[in-house]
Amino acid sequence: MPVPALPRLGLGCAPLGNLYTAMTDEQAEATVAAAFATRAGQPAYFDVAPHYGLGRAEERLGAALAGRDRGSYLLSTKVGRRLRDLRPGETPDGQGFVDNPPRAREWDFTADGIEATLEGSLRRLGVDRVDLVFLHDVEDHLDEVRATGFPALAALRDQGVVGAIGFGMNHSGVLAGLVADLDVDVVLCAGRWTLLERTAYDDLLPVCERRGTQVVAGGVYNSGLLADPRPGAPYDYQAAPAGLVERARQLQAVCGEFGVPLRAAALRYPFAHPAVTCAVVGAASAAEVRDNAALFDYDIPAELWPALVAQGLLDPDVPLPAAALPAVGR
Repeated sequence: MPVPALPRLGLGCAPLGNLYTAMTDEQAEATVAAAFATRAGQPAYFDVAPHYGLGRAEERLGAALAGRDRGSYLLSTKVGRRLRDLRPGETPDGQGFVDNPPRAREWDFTADGIEATLEGSLRRLGVDRVDLVFLHDVEDHLDEVRATGFPALAALRDQGVVGAIGFGMNHSGVLAGLVADLDVDVVLCAGRWTLLERTAYDDLLPVCERRGTQVVAGGVYNSGLLADPRPGAPYDYQAAPAGLVERARQLQAVCGEFGVPLRAAALRYPFAHPAVTCAVVGAASAAEVRDNAALFDYDIPAELWPALVAQGLLDPDVPLPAAALPAVGR
């Protein structure tokens, strides 16, 4: 099944699962409403997963979508981690999420497990279908994925139960191997094709372009450093090394010379490669959603990108973004 025409900017819904900080149901609903308000006539796009708050993000997203026209939005969720109720004596393992419901995650790549995980997501989201399904963070489970996980998901695609299918993770080399070997419609690659990192350009993106596999870019701020380049800022969910902080500050300084916020440049940059059709960015409030939308539409002078190359902040062989982007992916 073809990948739906995704809008260029989607909402990453991990914050709705209380990633690092709790939010209220009302804040979650307002965040989702803001994504609809800023969609500029295109369908809103939401990316979620059972992993996010042990199902809480899907529940909150489902509540916020209730009553809305199903044609007004696109949904992706993920499989691989199946949720179950806690057993006596167990406590939730938050894995970065706080104030969690009484559930546990279990890896499950069996056909029954994939189907049960998807059914749970549909129930929490309150919908009868999702547009994209990703196998999530499977880099340590490749034998199971190839033997049962991906074939099970492909069978659901063939039956019309799910739309487009693929993988979501931050290991671009692993993604490249999966795209090369399997019938993958789309991948979500986090943090490997940004102003600070070109790894996906060297391994994943050429394979996707050759195979016609679309790429959703996640982690465009490298988990925070490109949003606020300061000592102690996170990079790949850990404190950034001093050298990377300095490079991010240099990027910020050159962007400032052109009147461009660093975050606006970070949002636009992944689209320099034609395989990238969408970026998903998390937001923990309606104000953050509106801010991301404004930054995405920021008028960036074409001269900025060659200036970054001239300063040694981008490699001379990487592609540079076009002056403007269509509203939706190919």
